[in-house]
Amino acid sequence: MLNIKVLNIEYQFNGIKETIHPVIIFSGEEIILIDCGYPDFLSIIEREIQKNGVDCNAISKIVITHQDHDHMGSLADFIGKYPKIRVIAGNYETPYITGDKKSLRLKQAEEFQKTLPVDQKEFGEQFCEILRNVRPCNVDIKVNDGDFIDINEECEVIETPGHTPGHISLYLRKIKTIITGDSAVLENNKLVIANPQFTLDLKQAEDSLEKILSYDVNTFICYHGGVYKSQS
Repeated sequence: MLNIKVLNIEYQFNGIKETIHPVIIFSGEEIILIDCGYPDFLSIIEREIQKNGVDCNAISKIVITHQDHDHMGSLADFIGKYPKIRVIAGNYETPYITGDKKSLRLKQAEEFQKTLPVDQKEFGEQFCEILRNVRPCNVDIKVNDGDFIDINEECEVIETPGHTPGHISLYLRKIKTIITGDSAVLENNKLVIANPQFTLDLKQAEDSLEKILSYDVNTFICYHGGVYKSQS
């Protein structure tokens, strides 16, 4: 039977309390983690997973929705500790996760760095360095739109480009739920585009948001913002 748990990973950034929401999917005998947090978040996420009654050794797969450091930053640490886990990512996004291509977010940050005011350059360079230090990781399974990530074919891949070119979201038809990654974030009880100023293709992001809103679902799980229940 399909089931999910939404994790609440709380942390401090620049003195501000933030939360991210990786998701655990239970599909038959499979336990699948969707995204795995910032670099050095392994122990934090492990504690939250265990608090939800799950043995991390039982995780069979990790799905990375896209290449950003807050979604794949701890992936190499996870695989180092739990080598039986298989990594899933979108076909287009894969070379950025494996390190075969340079991170597009790093390219963007380096370009921004050239135009930042002097008083912001130190912070900008620190951010670039964080991105440079994200360790690449092998992808075991590459997926495309309409593929399934589980044996029971209960969790379907939706290609939702824009935030990054190969971004994917996940559609759980039986429970009318979409796990959005960063194709949508929840702000003021409304689903909106994630960080439009940093979105790599705004038109694609708008189309992807429209796409997921067209599905017959009543629940959206956003990595940033948490759970949104449709009023319809």
